[in-house]
Amino acid sequence: MKLLRFGPEGQEKPGLLDGDGTVRDLSGVIDDLAGGALESESLQRLRELDVASLPAVAPEVRLGPCVGRVGKFICIGLNYSDHAAETGAEVPPEPVIFNKWTSAICGPNDDVEIPRGSQKTDWEVELGVVIGQGGRYITEEDALDHVAGYCVVNDVSEREFQLERSGTWDKGKGCDTFGPLGPWLVTRDEVPDPHALALWLEVDGRRYQDGSTRTMVYRIPFLISYLSRFMSLQPGDVISTGTPPGVGMGQTPPVYLRPGQRMRLGIEGLGEQSQRVVQA
Repeated sequence: MKLLRFGPEGQEKPGLLDGDGTVRDLSGVIDDLAGGALESESLQRLRELDVASLPAVAPEVRLGPCVGRVGKFICIGLNYSDHAAETGAEVPPEPVIFNKWTSAICGPNDDVEIPRGSQKTDWEVELGVVIGQGGRYITEEDALDHVAGYCVVNDVSEREFQLERSGTWDKGKGCDTFGPLGPWLVTRDEVPDPHALALWLEVDGRRYQDGSTRTMVYRIPFLISYLSRFMSLQPGDVISTGTPPGVGMGQTPPVYLRPGQRMRLGIEGLGEQSQRVVQA
């Protein structure tokens, strides 16, 4: 299934995309794509619905972030060997973990704001993993059973805030609008191998990122197991799994976003995002 959320910001309703590309309203079935609605039993009930009987939604409707009420937005840094090389960093001996604040989350086609004082706002297309079954101390063998599905993430980053000021990476990662999610949450059964997906990103029509999840250093079962050693994972948590090469910081000379530009990005089978860049 391709699940989604639609409607005005802060008033999104749950929906799904039918086989003809029509958005169908799920608000009579579940209250949101959040929490327990992402657990296996709930997703199975959605699969059994007569989709044609659900109300159709106008095609021009705004798409919101594909997961509601996200508890944790966990990110993995330097998880593609070729991206680590372009930034001059070594592949870490253990996954680099940082957070994006949940206030950064926005819809897949909403405007992305360059923060005040920013000179180095950058882009990163990433595969997002959405947790469906919570747990602690999850084994690698069982890890994928805890996944509700996958989505596109743009891990927008302010490099000066992230790397050139004291403290952790988080201050350059969690600015408002720095976490577009969607367009869809594609359930796990429709993604047979999450480590064999093409992913790409363009700015004003120029393709900067053109990679594959094949080059991940730490794969999804390991990441889920590893994270669950340090925190309980809960339904609706989002894990953003790292980016392939081609970020602005890695260009010669570096290239950063400017107001008026447009980003377009996508992952094979998971849909596309498109964001206008504006000044905050």
